Amino acid sequence: MKRRYSWPLWTVVGLVVLLIAIHIALPYVVRNYLNNKLADMGDYRGQVTDVDLALWRGAYKINGLNIVKVDGKVPVPLLKVPVIDLAVSWHSLWYDHAVVAEVAFISPQLNFVDGGPDKRQSQTGAGTDWRAQLNKLLPITLNELRVEDGKITFNNFSSTPKVKIEADKVNASIYNLTNIAGQRDARFEGKAMLLGHAPLESSATFDPLSNFENFDFKLRATGVQLKQMNDFASAYGKFDFNAGNGDIVIEAQAKKGQLSGYIKPLLRDVDIFNWQQDVENKNKGFFRSIWEAMVGGGETVLKNQRENQFATRVELSGSVHKQDVSAFQAFLQILRNAFVQAFNTRYDSGKSEAK
Repeated sequence: MKRRYSWPLWTVVGLVVLLIAIHIALPYVVRNYLNNKLADMGDYRGQVTDVDLALWRGAYKINGLNIVKVDGKVPVPLLKVPVIDLAVSWHSLWYDHAVVAEVAFISPQLNFVDGGPDKRQSQTGAGTDWRAQLNKLLPITLNELRVEDGKITFNNFSSTPKVKIEADKVNASIYNLTNIAGQRDARFEGKAMLLGHAPLESSATFDPLSNFENFDFKLRATGVQLKQMNDFASAYGKFDFNAGNGDIVIEAQAKKGQLSGYIKPLLRDVDIFNWQQDVENKNKGFFRSIWEAMVGGGETVLKNQRENQFATRVELSGSVHKQDVSAFQAFLQILRNAFVQAFNTRYDSGKSEAK
């Protein structure tokens, strides 16, 4: 009897030991695999610190993802994510026989940087095919990519003054981010707080296989306190706000790589030039004060006296096809330039409209 049952018993024990060993070793294998893939990403490289597996629910967690620019000229990472949770949908696997996953980025931070003429000090994500990287890391259909309590910053460390615009409490989802032909309509929905106080909401539809040659994008921020944008206005427009608030609306579409749309700030109770603050302030130059006076005067022409508000409209146009720049990065560049123009208050009758 002992001989009859000894072989199966040792087999079971051996299988249990093997499964335990695989369970212990697998997180290290997955972590090394991810780090090898992240090490070769063009102008950027990434690294993860740890991987936790939950095989019972078909999921794993990636801890401490950090993506930085290779040349090291930028003081902040492009992307920093404390936890990424990836789970396979058992419903899709069982009923549709398809491997479909949901990914949650917990408290991520995305940092864009304008370095001025020195591109080594800029950080926009250009120089890497992010869609190809996603396919290498996750060669499956993503039913939903979710961002929970994220943060996005725009920085300029070389301007005078330095610029930092931040949107926090970012909660967003991208649905149907697939790499399968025939399923081509991905959808984005997101909300955030701009500068800590202004509600921001955005939506988009795009074709994940077209390299952002076709998309529809909308964004609206309301109740922006303009004084909190003074570093941006001073660095890019050479003026600042003494008072006022406003809304910002952006609508953009691309068809076959051709961009159209507009940026429209609607500003209320705006006070740009103050003689005592701006002229008598010894820290400001005389010509800077003259410029702000001219900006203030131009603003008054468009003001609706009854509602004490004015608006301008800057058209978005151009091609998202640019040499050595992805379509998405070209769109961001056009958007940034138009945004600066919108707040530079150089209005004319052809491109401006009073409300």
